[in-house]
Amino acid sequence: MNVPDPFKNDVEIQWCPGCPNFGILTALKGAFRDLRLEPHQVCLVSGIGQAAKLPHYLRCNFFNGLHGRALPVALGIHAANPALTTVVTTGEGDCYGEGGNHLLHALRRNPDITVVVHNNEIYALTKGQGSPTTPVGEVRSLQVHGVEAAPLNMPAVAVLHDAAFVARGFAGDPDHLKDLLAEAVRCPGLSLVEVIQPCITWVRRPVSWYKERLWPVPPGYDPGDKDAALRVLAGDDGRFVTGILYRGPKRPLFGERFRRETGDEPLVRRGFPPKSSISALLDNFRMGE
Repeated sequence: MNVPDPFKNDVEIQWCPGCPNFGILTALKGAFRDLRLEPHQVCLVSGIGQAAKLPHYLRCNFFNGLHGRALPVALGIHAANPALTTVVTTGEGDCYGEGGNHLLHALRRNPDITVVVHNNEIYALTKGQGSPTTPVGEVRSLQVHGVEAAPLNMPAVAVLHDAAFVARGFAGDPDHLKDLLAEAVRCPGLSLVEVIQPCITWVRRPVSWYKERLWPVPPGYDPGDKDAALRVLAGDDGRFVTGILYRGPKRPLFGERFRRETGDEPLVRRGFPPKSSISALLDNFRMGE
């Protein structure tokens, strides 16, 4: 019996035929089903790029904004309406490049959101330039003599700053990725899931090349061991370590203070504050000049 997909819409998908992004879309919808979420309970947030198109292809709330600026919007949504499951879907250029500063400060603030980063080591929407994760020496459309700058290791940065949950999956294995995404959403705090997503248009490697270099976390691996997580992420030797990499310690969630001050009533239900309180706040600010 065919079960209707509540997240399915009729928007024409603009990705290249056969793009591994389809696997991420399938995995995300599967995670929402496993979590028994309905479209009205989910809000997707994105910036600009091929990964940022994903919210267009699901039936749910979403905000599609500026390049690299998805995280500030997601923080605002989470603070104002914590009842929503807020998920950022972004590329490594959008999130680690233009939006890298926002990711760093989101790690400090620890909002209860999930950040899904499609990592294809390239700016695919704008014709194949090197991205923040392109390995040294790789030739790209603008880096004709090879990329000179060292790539970023943002999952390691997330571990260093005690993100609540850090994982890496592969777009070519949507079943495994689905489980990682569901676990990321369940975990309170900021969850970062990096997805190895080969670009079949601009990167001259077959998907099989990436499959051969996937490296599941070793047996007995403890994701609660911060030093072990950093060692694994630092010593992949050209491989892509996959699985649950880190579970950080419990930390206060961004927005909890706002809710304590309002008696746990979400800001979204309170409306705008009266002009008198805004004037008092401004007067207090001016007194410090």
